[in-house]
Amino acid sequence: HALRAFTPRDQKAVKTAAETMRANPAFDAATAITELGVGEALISFLDEKGRPQITERSFVIAPGSRLGPMTDVERQQTIKTSVLFGHYEKALDRESAYEMIQAGFGQAEAAPATEPSRGAPAQEDSGGGLFGGLGGMLGGMLGGGRSSRSDGIIESAAKSAARSIGTQVGRAIIRGVLGSILGGSTRRR
Repeated sequence: HALRAFTPRDQKAVKTAAETMRANPAFDAATAITELGVGEALISFLDEKGRPQITERSFVIAPGSRLGPMTDVERQQTIKTSVLFGHYEKALDRESAYEMIQAGFGQAEAAPATEPSRGAPAQEDSGGGLFGGLGGMLGGMLGGGRSSRSDGIIESAAKSAARSIGTQVGRAIIRGVLGSILGGSTRRR
């Protein structure tokens, strides 16, 4: 609808709004803003490079839609005519990381019970459950047996810790050397 400009402040706002639009030689944007009717608008589209095109005066058509949910027949028709129908109509339930971890804990608990080690005294039950499984996964820290998988976890944790310590020591050395060279005791503001 039209923007009415009765006061000097309103006229300045109309002029400012008109100046933000790309000029059209067919009409004056400031005058058109005050003359717009119901359903009428000044519009401008962007070209391929993202630049605004010349402002045009146009009518906005009200959407021909319905207020409310789709019927079941309309929903099925929309789904079947979709370009994604052949790809997404089947529901997949893949195994989650949580399920994989739970399966690993179950195997870690079952393995010591079914295969006692030869020549070694029987270990006490660690209580099973979450802590028993964690013990198997973390290399026997909590009473479980060692596995090649747990060696990898401990080894990677040690590498990560060594890398972190090395980084911190390196930073401290570089700060000390550069601080003594550049006079780092004085602060610049």
